[in-house]
Amino acid sequence: MSGINYLTKNTLVNMKDELTKLKTSGRAEIARAISEAREKGDLRENAEYDAAKEAQGLHEAKIAELENAIANARVVEADSIDTSKVSILTKVTMTNMATKKTVTYQIVSEKEADLKSGKISVTSPIGKGLLGKAVGDVAEVTAPNGVMKFKIDHIGI
Repeated sequence: MSGINYLTKNTLVNMKDELTKLKTSGRAEIARAISEAREKGDLRENAEYDAAKEAQGLHEAKIAELENAIANARVVEADSIDTSKVSILTKVTMTNMATKKTVTYQIVSEKEADLKSGKISVTSPIGKGLLGKAVGDVAEVTAPNGVMKFKIDHIGI
């Protein structure tokens, strides 16, 4: 993942905590699993050893990905957000023009996206379609099931 990741301070702290855990206790657990598998005999025919080494590779890849995301992180403070238009970290209340249902989403980075808690990624089709729109604008969003239209009702933090 390359490019700048716009995050809240809380998310950056959580990412750093996760990285620390992966580098300490996570690596220790992997090393223990490799050691136990090594004791079970011939490494050429030892499926447990192969699985432990594969787990180690995946673990190190996750560490590298997290380090990269943290290195490219930019913390966005709530008081610096312009609420005259949709941008990252704004909460957008909008009405689906077809169904007349009103929903509220917060536009967040990919790392923070969680649809169940009303947070959508800035890189998602809806997130991309909403960026830069103001209250009263109609955003046309190209989604896998076709074009959807949303009227922007409110933008806040």
